[in-house]
Amino acid sequence: MSSINVNGQRWTAEKANLWYAKQPQFVGANFIPSTAINELEMWQADTFDPVTIDRELGWAEGLGMNIMRVFLHNIPYDTDKNGFISRINQFLTIADKHHIKIMFVLYDSCWNDDPKAGKQMEPVIGKHNSGWVRCPGTKMLFDSRTWGSLEAYTKGIIGAFANDKRVIVWDLYNEPSNSGYNDAVMPLLKKTFEWARAAKPSQPITSGWWIDHQVTNGFMLNNSDIITFHNYKDAANLEAQIVDLKNRFKRPIICTEYMARKHKSTFETCLPVFAKYKVGAINWGLVKGKTNTIYAWDEPMPSGEEPKLWFHEVFREDGTAYKQSEIDAIKAVTKK
Repeated sequence: MSSINVNGQRWTAEKANLWYAKQPQFVGANFIPSTAINELEMWQADTFDPVTIDRELGWAEGLGMNIMRVFLHNIPYDTDKNGFISRINQFLTIADKHHIKIMFVLYDSCWNDDPKAGKQMEPVIGKHNSGWVRCPGTKMLFDSRTWGSLEAYTKGIIGAFANDKRVIVWDLYNEPSNSGYNDAVMPLLKKTFEWARAAKPSQPITSGWWIDHQVTNGFMLNNSDIITFHNYKDAANLEAQIVDLKNRFKRPIICTEYMARKHKSTFETCLPVFAKYKVGAINWGLVKGKTNTIYAWDEPMPSGEEPKLWFHEVFREDGTAYKQSEIDAIKAVTKK
């Protein structure tokens, strides 16, 4: 496991645990409004949709959810910095109204490459996350001459909200070694941690385990203030991973992605495990929408018919629940 540290500014385990002792049992979702296909459509001025955001976060509040993980992107910062920061602030005001804290994600190695500003593609019928875009994309990732704008984005966004109590955690890089990047992502991953530390956030920073890739995992786990991870497997596997992470790192733990019904990762079975260990639980997806994540990663349905077993998401677009037993399971943990 990598022992490289960034600037020696990582929170001590004691500081992290004292911070976490003041937090509630986190239960929430990865959030994008149902009207947006990707991070750009969520945040660009022409398609920013505070009405839908307000409505859907209200449904989350009704479940007792108290945290959302939300993806940002460097392109809105590059093209409209002041407008982007203003829209983030507007989003945080809406979330705060619903008593929901926000974990922002700055970079992401998943799904479509070569992101571009402007009008985004329409969803591919029946295909999971057909329009989601990477941040920053392969061209910038492999050309460090372009990283000045990424440094400005990282420091600018974190700096703007470094002392904002509505932001609870900074998740710097989602699944960095995905899309075949593997070790090639390490130079930008390291820089991202350096830039984030330089912005001096009052909130903890993290980047999470998602697969057994020793180089990126070693670096992330040894430089994160709190430990975050993804687990789309059954409750027994989840519990074993939680116990392992607790024993190894003795720091607060939040699961930033889980709940894939096809893989037996469900609210009914996993939430009691999270509550048992006071591990934060952030499932993928809240409302069925343009991301098409009711469909499984590996099972497109070109007919566009609704799968009998949704892969992700909790609500339909009208706010009715996909499955009442899941609503009951969530409320049992949130005490709603």
